[in-house]
Amino acid sequence: MDVKKLLACALVAGAGLLGTAQADAISDWKDLAFPPAPELKPAKVDPATTALLLLDFTNQTCTPERRPRCAAQVPGLAKLLGEARAKNMMVIYSVATAGSDRKDILAPLAARDGDPVLPPLGPDKFIASDFEKMLKDRKIETLIVTGTAAHTSVLHTGGEAVLRGFKVVVPVDGMSSNEAFSEAYTAWHMVNAARIMNGVTLTRVNMISF
Repeated sequence: MDVKKLLACALVAGAGLLGTAQADAISDWKDLAFPPAPELKPAKVDPATTALLLLDFTNQTCTPERRPRCAAQVPGLAKLLGEARAKNMMVIYSVATAGSDRKDILAPLAARDGDPVLPPLGPDKFIASDFEKMLKDRKIETLIVTGTAAHTSVLHTGGEAVLRGFKVVVPVDGMSSNEAFSEAYTAWHMVNAARIMNGVTLTRVNMISF
């Protein structure tokens, strides 16, 4: 077969491939189904080696107007915070928006003098901060990660914590986004992602004991 015929055959074959439907998530989006909900498990932590993270719960991010799903979780988180303080656990905060600081943290979750408050660092609180050193100086081994938004601060800080050797507890009623899908994705990712899933306990606030 001469070169011209070979080229013609190749073009025909290529055209056939281009006409074949390609499998990708966006093409299949309307037909996708949710997997089964991840299993929630009780979590018992040692207060001496556990820190409670309250990430980005501020007046700028967590109000009935700005993020109602977050505002609805505040009473449960306030209860968890009270229990953690009663056990003298380390409590660490962060703020999300430029110019915000500890005074912007929601009143029911307010930081006390001496509680670390990380500045706006983006989704992963380990980047460009002394966060890991802070934890290791206190011999912290386990993090209870709560925050808003779920698919930013909780997903990235919690996942990175596991990759750095910490155990992570994520209460699903302590992480919020603008919509339920982002929270569901975060929950699914945390217990399905390789190297992360083995270090995460997915739970609820009332299933955590000290």
